[in-house]
Amino acid sequence: MAVWDRIIDLLVVGGGTAGIVGAKTAAGFGARTVLVEQARTGGDCLWTGCVPSKTLLSAAEHAATARALTGQAPAFADVRKRIFAAINTIEPVDSPAALEAAGAEVIKGTLTFRSPGVAEVDGRTIRFRQALIATGGAPVSTGIRGLDPGAIVTSDTIWELETLPGRLAIVGGGPIACELGQAFARLGSEVTMIVRSRILPKEDPDAADLVRDALATDGVRVLENTTVENAVTTDAGSRLRLAHGANVDADVVLLATGRTPRTAGLGLDRIGVSLDKDGQVITDARMMTSNPLIWAAGDVTANPRFTHLAGVHASVAASNAVLGLNRTISGTVPRVTFTAPEVAAVGLTTAEARLQHRARTVRHHHVDRAVTEDTTDGFTRLIVDRRGKILGGTIVGPRAGESLAELTLAVQKGMTTSDIAGTTHPYPTYSDGVWNAAVADVRERLASPGTRRAMAALIWFRRRWLDRPVPHRRDR
Repeated sequence: MAVWDRIIDLLVVGGGTAGIVGAKTAAGFGARTVLVEQARTGGDCLWTGCVPSKTLLSAAEHAATARALTGQAPAFADVRKRIFAAINTIEPVDSPAALEAAGAEVIKGTLTFRSPGVAEVDGRTIRFRQALIATGGAPVSTGIRGLDPGAIVTSDTIWELETLPGRLAIVGGGPIACELGQAFARLGSEVTMIVRSRILPKEDPDAADLVRDALATDGVRVLENTTVENAVTTDAGSRLRLAHGANVDADVVLLATGRTPRTAGLGLDRIGVSLDKDGQVITDARMMTSNPLIWAAGDVTANPRFTHLAGVHASVAASNAVLGLNRTISGTVPRVTFTAPEVAAVGLTTAEARLQHRARTVRHHHVDRAVTEDTTDGFTRLIVDRRGKILGGTIVGPRAGESLAELTLAVQKGMTTSDIAGTTHPYPTYSDGVWNAAVADVRERLASPGTRRAMAALIWFRRRWLDRPVPHRRDR
């Protein structure tokens, strides 16, 4: 029976990470599942986000090494080939064929909700019991008066550049801006970042300081606490006029100032789905919208915009929808900025003195693997409460994202520094930073007056026990 002739259990709108995971989850449970995507499955992560950006960062690292050894960097055309090769390698996992093999039907087209339980895809009606909205978001691409649209790129369109920009201006200071700024500088562009406040404003200031220094080392000019007032087009490109009076000349301007949800044209008002003031779909902890039969996940919601979060949230939403469960999402959200050095964080990153929190910091010149690799500029910082429970932390250094996995589990499960310190870790690894910080906290707690008195009493009793007279046994 054709999809148009039956009622669908779960209609998934959007074929990015959230849509793919939601559709596969529902289909895996045996629900009739249809995914509608207007362009190509895989979403931002595959085509314009995680995959190309991390490939670019890797290529840029190799370029920096090659330039240091030979004075020359790889051709930009070769870098682009490597990016597209990575995308093509991963794409089959996110393809319509993979979705259909998992039991979900895929329709290419533009969807609009007409009424509760009824949607229209390019003029054809489809009926459904429940729906998952996973249409994602798009980068902000406007906002600078006088700037030539032809000079603008975003994190979606920068991959269309066929030549390396001679001068790249980046408006923004978040993870995307820092990652792409460092990568293009290492490839040979003259990069200037224009930041409203400071770079990585959500991260520990000490972490941001290390990234700022690394960007400067790679040749990036970082202008913080300023904004672009307007722009003019010159014979040499674009000239950005800043609030403090300076000018920045650029051939290409990357706007990395945030993302907006894709909800226009969906007809969400017709099915009773509420949006917040920023146009994001409002959900509860179950990923349910204001309509109990409509769910949402990914960048279209107000949750942090991470691929790993989109997938987990979509799985929760689909499970609740088709099985009638009441699962809720976790508040533990790890994040990584993939600069060199990487910045990885989860949970609390600042100690609250009023709550008797403590910060345990290990500088990486005390981490032997960092010493052997000559990468000792980073640090590992744990935030713990007075009983040693791990509340969060920050790691800065090579492969910090990998080391964060253990810390994320600790926060999620309410583990203590004693749990980490009492677990044997492989040596030498960068994860020694987490272990050393946990050991330092345990040792300080053991040094408290009450604990020392208790240990002194135990030692006294143990001595008495070992020194007690022992009667000689008579031989039989």
